[in-house]
Amino acid sequence: MEKRVVITGMGALTPIGNDVNSFWDNAKSGKLGIDYITLIDTELVDVKIAAEVKDFDADTLVGKKEAKRLDRFAQFALVASDEAIKDSGIDLEKEDLERFGVMLGSGIGGFQTIEDECSKLATGKSKRVSPFFVPMAIINLGAGNVAIKYGLKGPCTSAVTACATGTNNIGDAFRAIKHGYADVMLAGGAEAPITRLGVTGFNSMKALNTDNNPTKASIPFDKDRSGFVMGEGAGVVILESLEHAQARGANILGEIVGYGSTCDAYHITSPDPEGTGAARAMKEAIQEAGITPGEVSYINAHGTSTPLNDKFETLAIKKAFGEDAYKVPISSTKSMTGHLLGAAGAIEAIICAKALQEGFIPPTIGYETKDEELDLDYVPNEGRKKELEYALTNSLGFGGHNATLLLKKWK
Repeated sequence: MEKRVVITGMGALTPIGNDVNSFWDNAKSGKLGIDYITLIDTELVDVKIAAEVKDFDADTLVGKKEAKRLDRFAQFALVASDEAIKDSGIDLEKEDLERFGVMLGSGIGGFQTIEDECSKLATGKSKRVSPFFVPMAIINLGAGNVAIKYGLKGPCTSAVTACATGTNNIGDAFRAIKHGYADVMLAGGAEAPITRLGVTGFNSMKALNTDNNPTKASIPFDKDRSGFVMGEGAGVVILESLEHAQARGANILGEIVGYGSTCDAYHITSPDPEGTGAARAMKEAIQEAGITPGEVSYINAHGTSTPLNDKFETLAIKKAFGEDAYKVPISSTKSMTGHLLGAAGAIEAIICAKALQEGFIPPTIGYETKDEELDLDYVPNEGRKKELEYALTNSLGFGGHNATLLLKKWK
């Protein structure tokens, strides 16, 4: 028998807040998290701005010894996971930990570690690399370290689908519970790509905004958009079967009712110009929920601020929603957070859960000039109070990956 799946805990570490409540309050008010880069020497890179996590002290938050053995992305994963577990109120001593799993991914993994250790060899400064190099660099050790810390022995995987990673991990965890493979799952994504190699690499692809003006850099759906802004952080949710959550008296924050996962099979970086793959992912999530497109109250768009993504995502929404596309409010919180790559979908799922709880749609900030081809309601510059029943979130990744989650307000 298929089970209903609910959210009982959330944790976030973002450029506009280092916990869920701060993140949500700042998203509602339209706070800009983009500024000049401090993590690397910007004399060595052309792009000078990014959306960094502020005031992050790994020695304090994860311990001095552990911090030395963990890449920044894994540190982020542990901190967000700790908040989510505490938020859920779950008593691990009373749980069957063989039924408690982890699905937590990253688009890139230990980028800084890889860069640092390669540099040692390339410059001849050392003939050796750190014995912790491999476990610090590989993506699955975000999930692995979380599972080890809390003794979680259920399914433990790391879906890697570029910028759709966070959404796919939450969607896969949803399915693991829905079909009876676990009772509880910790799911999400973590990313720390603001390194010299990361910034230079994405810039070489012509993917990043290069104007170096923080207030005009990430402007999704605006006619003058020209590329995304690199972001970092982590988002984690605790999912449980409804039966399990109610049996322990959990505080239920929302319900996941649909998930769509498709591939464009078109191009390594460009979305399908017809928007068919992304549209199918949205349709799949809506169909699984057993609702109509007109019942969706809010869409948190992938909305990266690149010319192609915003154009083709708008087209995909029109294909999936028909005339209802013009009635549903859509916003891109990447206008505030930048693009957290593999963690983006996870923090945006949290945005949707909070939006449903409070009946408030966060804005797309920095929007000034209308693009004639993009004619939907993008909630420009100011958030909006609205009774919400269902919220849908999209994530689209290099390689043609499309992932959609549909959340329902818990009553």
